Amino acid sequence: MVTPLPRSRARAFRGAARGAPEIPLAVRRTWQDEAAEPEPAMPTHFLCPISLDMMRDPVTAPTGITYDRESVEGWLERGHSTCPVTARPLRLEELVPNHATRRVIQEWCVANRGLGVERVPTPRVPVSAFDASELLGAVSAAARRGDGPRCRELVARARALGKESERNRRCFTSAGAARALSSAFCHLASERVVPATALEEILAALVVFLPIDEESRRSIASPASLDSVVSILSHGEFPAKVSAVVLLREIASSSDSLCLEAMSKTNGMYSTLVKLLKKPVSPQATKSALVTAYYLVAHSELAASSLVDLGMVQLLVELLVDADRGTTEKALALLDSLLLIGKGRDEAYAQALAVPVIVKKMQHVSDMATEFAVSALWRLCKNFSAEGGGCKAEALQVGAFQKLLLLLQVGCEGVTKDRASELLRLLNGSRDGDECIDTVDFKGLKRPF
Repeated sequence: MVTPLPRSRARAFRGAARGAPEIPLAVRRTWQDEAAEPEPAMPTHFLCPISLDMMRDPVTAPTGITYDRESVEGWLERGHSTCPVTARPLRLEELVPNHATRRVIQEWCVANRGLGVERVPTPRVPVSAFDASELLGAVSAAARRGDGPRCRELVARARALGKESERNRRCFTSAGAARALSSAFCHLASERVVPATALEEILAALVVFLPIDEESRRSIASPASLDSVVSILSHGEFPAKVSAVVLLREIASSSDSLCLEAMSKTNGMYSTLVKLLKKPVSPQATKSALVTAYYLVAHSELAASSLVDLGMVQLLVELLVDADRGTTEKALALLDSLLLIGKGRDEAYAQALAVPVIVKKMQHVSDMATEFAVSALWRLCKNFSAEGGGCKAEALQVGAFQKLLLLLQVGCEGVTKDRASELLRLLNGSRDGDECIDTVDFKGLKRPF
């Protein structure tokens, strides 16, 4: 049945729809039919007093108040030591799962499923500090015995539990997961006959429990351990390679000189990092390899020379062509570091894309990318050799002068401003005589608005 419209509304409707096809009666609906179905009223005792959302894992405090586990644990971790409702003292270990309330909530969700209410899944029992310590102790004991298969089984269990929830991960971290796992890796790596799968499982677990402390870093940075990591990077499965290079990034970015020195002396370290960029495994692995190489180069000029010999400059230029922001920032940082040595600059001069790509990345990426791009171009152009002159001419052709001028007008600070100003002077001197700018004080340029 079609609901009749008042004459005035009917005329307005016909006028608005003039020229449009008639709507079939079969698809017309009344306003009453279009009204949304009412949502079910949720019982107030299903709501957590902290978040005011329905509790998914209710726990009861000794004060008799029931909270959602995630909310009350977050409250306690933020430094509070009292019950939010009663203000009486409360400790984390005093919380008890309220199974009765959880079952009532689940039954209500099932009863209202037809109204769009999703059932709350049964939560897993969180790991206790005792359970975490006991499991990590078993891992250490199996590693000391050289029992690779048993160690792998125990580590896999710890990793699975750590990935279940942030609470579990923190519990294992507090119990010393990083130290136990790094020590186990060091023991098994020194055995030389342990299956690689056990070592791969430990690396995967260590990534779950990052960050790692100094003792754990130096265990992984032992010669035998680093040899095993490089072997996994070369021959392991894709997930294992990602775990290995992420762990190397964690160790290198700590700027621990002993760890960096050990990494620099490890056979195959540089070639493996280059291979990861030539044949990418994942975006995360690519970024981790760039960061690791950057810290190695910052630690040792020998690292820079070795990476240049392995073709790193060409790889970085090719990578920068269509890289995302994070990869661009890391690749420019590494390229700028490699240009500190003459061999690196010579390799960049030989790359036809080097200057155009660097100039392109000076804008519209990020402040960090701009800083490294300006620095890299400055290192290439300040050289008074024939290659440096050719570089300045190429930079002018691809619009570097205009971009640097705009950069100073918009605003930049510190070393970037100084180098951009010097670049403008160098490029201005290479322009045709009638195009040179003699009266501009590059460092005194102000924001035009």
